[in-house]
Amino acid sequence: MSGPERSSLNAGRRARELEALPGEVVDVLVVGLGATGAGVALDAASRGLSVAAVDAHDLAFGTSRWSSKLIHGGLRYLASGQVDVAYESAVERGILMERTAPHLVRALPFVLPLTSLVSRRDAAITRGGLAAGDVLRRAAGTRRGTLPRPRRLSTVETLRLAPVLRPYGLRGGLLSWDGQLADDARLVTAIARTAAAHGARILTRCRALTVSGDGALLRDEITGRTLSVRARSVINAAGVWAGGLVDGLRLRPSRGTHLVLRAESLRGLTAGVQVPVPGSRARYVLVLPQGDGRVYVGLTDEAADGPIPDVPEPTEAEIGFLLDVLDSVLDLPVHRDEVAGAYAGLRPLLDDGEGATADISRRHQVLTSPDGVITILGGKLTTYRRMAEDAVDAAVRALPEAAGRRSRTARIPLVGAAPPRELSALDAPPRLVRRYGTEAPLLVALARDLGHGLEPVAPGSPVLGVELDWAVRHEGALDVADLLDRRTRIGLVKADRDAAAPAAEAALRQEGQQTGVAQR
Repeated sequence: MSGPERSSLNAGRRARELEALPGEVVDVLVVGLGATGAGVALDAASRGLSVAAVDAHDLAFGTSRWSSKLIHGGLRYLASGQVDVAYESAVERGILMERTAPHLVRALPFVLPLTSLVSRRDAAITRGGLAAGDVLRRAAGTRRGTLPRPRRLSTVETLRLAPVLRPYGLRGGLLSWDGQLADDARLVTAIARTAAAHGARILTRCRALTVSGDGALLRDEITGRTLSVRARSVINAAGVWAGGLVDGLRLRPSRGTHLVLRAESLRGLTAGVQVPVPGSRARYVLVLPQGDGRVYVGLTDEAADGPIPDVPEPTEAEIGFLLDVLDSVLDLPVHRDEVAGAYAGLRPLLDDGEGATADISRRHQVLTSPDGVITILGGKLTTYRRMAEDAVDAAVRALPEAAGRRSRTARIPLVGAAPPRELSALDAPPRLVRRYGTEAPLLVALARDLGHGLEPVAPGSPVLGVELDWAVRHEGALDVADLLDRRTRIGLVKADRDAAAPAAEAALRQEGQQTGVAQR
């Protein structure tokens, strides 16, 4: 097994590449290192273009880390008549699950309980929709072994998968399957490292102060130094902050909130649950077991007016709404004090001037400003690769010598990727295999070399201390927040974060990277 040197991100590489940048003219400058921006960097670099990708904060700092951790097949869009969007989602889901990231995405069963909230007519319509979704899976070329067939469940089968459901009045359930990420921020990290392996410069803590079609003025957020970067093409992938870089963009962000529960609050849950929102045929609250002692419950879709915060905050009204919908199907209610954490993300939606944010199309758009800055907006996590491809296609049209260089990313495995059979044969703890794929044995070796074994970062935590060491050495983590809030997701629960902070500080001291990096 080869080492991770070509793809490794760390403070030393960042410093060297940032120092060399002002003396060059890069083919593509990317602003934003969420899933789409990292995907743009990979797409462009894999076409042989020189690439620099910057972010004011960190990998997956914005919307990309606040998702439901799902890779959707587009059923929702099929139901609303957006067949092209649904098909695109199904295709991209298949690419992630079978080619580019099978180590990070697994099939998750979903149960829709048939309670009094779901009439027999609505159940029949939903069952037809699931069948149509399976047709979409087949049309997208995804194998049956990857995503099994949807079917009707008996009451006994339903309660076996979700014993927390109220048995009284339960008529069974509908079973379907979709893709679940081990973690959305891990996906972004894998994309960014794969881009780095293809030669892209991945520069976090580097803020774009101004951009134009031929470059940008950047500020190193660690040293405060400003530098001008020249580029032949500039792609704005800053998400909800895109409007602050390019005039004339009308965004209408919407806030999606999730709860974080301890697994014991929903004991025995082995499948996701789709809970119908009372009074709506097309809206559901999703209950998502994570396999790490946590369960996510979400999500909302609320207009988020006003200034864009660095870290959005859920409202008590949204938390109450999610608990109310959840409790409509549970045998025993979940109380407010059982909510271990909550998080919210902002969707970067283009303002269409009418309707609620839930009604705004999730189609992505590539826009070019009068001075040539290309902006990519809309879309969703599942389709980040296609969004990136379309944005780079727009850039290539302005680079004549790059004509004919088509996207290769549908066939490029991300760092750690391998077929399931190879992954199951690796000699490493299952948690590491699920999150690091073929690199899991390297983490085991690193733990052995450092002499601390595979110990958790804190008593009872599923996160291993070596994950923090690996993140500092190979994943570009520069401070405690990078480690706890993005490379791992310990920070979603404050008590867990406080318990793990000493281990994060120790990992940074080990590499001598604590000094000079602001704590966030």
